[in-house]
Amino acid sequence: MSKNQSATAAVIGGFVVFCLKLAAFFISGSVALLSDALESVVNIVASFLMFVCVRISGTPADRDHPYGHEKVENISAFVEGALVIVAGLLIAYAAIGRFFNPVELGSLDIALGVSLLATATNAGLSLYLTRSAKTHGSIALEGDAKHLLSDVISSVGIVIGLFIAKLTGWTILDPMLALLMACIVFKMGTELVKKAGNGLIDQAADAEQKKIEELLDAHHPQFIDYHNVKTRRSGNKVFAELHLTVDPNLTVQKAHDLTKHLEERLQQEMPGVSMTIHVEPPKAHGDAD
Repeated sequence: MSKNQSATAAVIGGFVVFCLKLAAFFISGSVALLSDALESVVNIVASFLMFVCVRISGTPADRDHPYGHEKVENISAFVEGALVIVAGLLIAYAAIGRFFNPVELGSLDIALGVSLLATATNAGLSLYLTRSAKTHGSIALEGDAKHLLSDVISSVGIVIGLFIAKLTGWTILDPMLALLMACIVFKMGTELVKKAGNGLIDQAADAEQKKIEELLDAHHPQFIDYHNVKTRRSGNKVFAELHLTVDPNLTVQKAHDLTKHLEERLQQEMPGVSMTIHVEPPKAHGDAD
């Protein structure tokens, strides 16, 4: 499936999961299940934002955006991370309130069954988005997949805890589990914000830069040296630039052929990398920026 189709599936799946979790809350009255449902609201909003950003990121480069629109995916992931952080805070607020105003839990048997169905749906959707993210190199799809995976983990914890509460009668486990979930959600949100933010401020693409340097080292006899290797990530693409010091007696045509060969080899190994090579004679090395 394409990125757009994967994003559409995420929105539809998120709405289905929310309805199931909300039903589980109304059946049981559990604040832990309510917190689970509230996070699903964030999932829907985030998935819809991701859907819009994925469509925009696929727009071809134009005069005003010569590097393309892929970085819009970083914006999507950053906003999603911020929404997740807010959800974590709201869940914690609801849990603390239930500590002081405990409510007897209702029918947990049906509620837990419905919650498990929602969790299984989320798990399948997360796995699907993870595979799609790897196929398309999409940070937006990856962010949504990780978001859903953390939701699955926390939901399983809630179901186990509520099952124990049902057996033992310790209803205090309900808000305690909600607080634990709030911490998990908050941590996941901060990690998403950090990763997406690094892309927005053009953090170096370390893995790709290492491969570029390995490729250059393998062709070292054809030039004197290289320096000022810089990389940055934009969505599923990486832009790289470097300075290549060559023999001053090399003709322009031969220098061009050399850089073209290096670029073609790089494209074979890393199709998502666009490299710009600046050729210079040895004396210009010390003046390079």
